[in-house]
Amino acid sequence: MRQWPDFIQIKEVGPRDGLQNEKKRVPTKDKIAWINKLSETGVREIEYSSFVHPKWVPQLSDAHEVGRKIKRNPNVRYSALVPNLKGLDLALEAGIDGASVFMSASESHNKSNINKSIAETYPVLEEVIREAKAAGKHVTGYVSTVFDCPFEGKITPEKVIEVCDHLVDAGVDDISLGDTIGTAVPSQVEALLDKVLDRYSSEKIIMHFHDTRGMAIANIMTSMQYGITRFDSSIGGLGGCPYAPGAAGNVATNDILYLLHGMGIKTGVDEKKIEKAALFIQKKLGKTLPSKSLAYAVAQQS
Repeated sequence: MRQWPDFIQIKEVGPRDGLQNEKKRVPTKDKIAWINKLSETGVREIEYSSFVHPKWVPQLSDAHEVGRKIKRNPNVRYSALVPNLKGLDLALEAGIDGASVFMSASESHNKSNINKSIAETYPVLEEVIREAKAAGKHVTGYVSTVFDCPFEGKITPEKVIEVCDHLVDAGVDDISLGDTIGTAVPSQVEALLDKVLDRYSSEKIIMHFHDTRGMAIANIMTSMQYGITRFDSSIGGLGGCPYAPGAAGNVATNDILYLLHGMGIKTGVDEKKIEKAALFIQKKLGKTLPSKSLAYAVAQQS
């Protein structure tokens, strides 16, 4: 049995991955206030928005304004999703610290999400990576549908590694492997990480689990046994994927913190401050967020 890590780094993706699938638009001033709250929770990175065309993700059409007006904590990296050079230019103007490029290991999902084949996507992202690195920015490469695709079914580790190799060769600093539709089980995580970690160090890998089938925590436990120490999560369990029908949000930041702190694993994140930030956005959205830890905390207060 592998040892548990002493420290886990949480990347908060709620303001981007969480809000992109919400029907209700959150006013810009409320987004700014929310991100400011998240900035004081102890998380080391916040993916605060996306610079894709507003036609595709109207909920994040205010990315530039949000980036210019948030109160920045010097201990936090503020990153955003960037699809192309035009998006990168806007993101740099808004003051991003990190750029996240994205593509899929599944041809069908890539075409649905980006409207390009995998082969057509590589040169676009290579330009973005090159220019972002030239500007001194950290670059993360997101690889979606690394386990299952809503159109093609199972995705082989070999397909995932092929995409990872291209992104790493292009210069990304790390790779985030995404269970985009939230259907993976621990044996799939083992099969992928057995291959991926033969090629890359665990320090280069981030895991990104959605919780559609309730398996995200189990998959995180499995990943930690492989030495993975960085995970994306979304406050309250907000989110989904507009191009993966039925997908639930990322694992809730509240729930992963309950797990890790209960195991004695440090994160540097304040659970109470996360709870307050989750309640803030829950009220603004006018809906109950799916986090079980958040629901328990609310029940205890009533």
